[in-house]
Amino acid sequence: MNSIQIEIIGLLAASFTTIAFVPQVFKIWKNKNAKGVSVSMYVIMLIGICIWLYYGFLIKSLAVIIANIISGLLQLFIIVFALINRKN
Repeated sequence: MNSIQIEIIGLLAASFTTIAFVPQVFKIWKNKNAKGVSVSMYVIMLIGICIWLYYGFLIKSLAVIIANIISGLLQLFIIVFALINRKN
């Protein structure tokens, strides 16, 4: 396999792992309720995503960079809306 084919596999894998957070974002957005969402889990995940993003820049991997930028934005959305829309 050449480097372009390997990067395409990375982009495909990154697409699926990034898209996995979209249903949670839509659910919070639609219901305006984040009950049951673990903010601490998403904060820890966001820290990991930031480290992966840094790693992506170090190795110059488009797949790692794009996936972690999008995942990071989704995580931030979940965290912010979970804190704003948390119903007691």
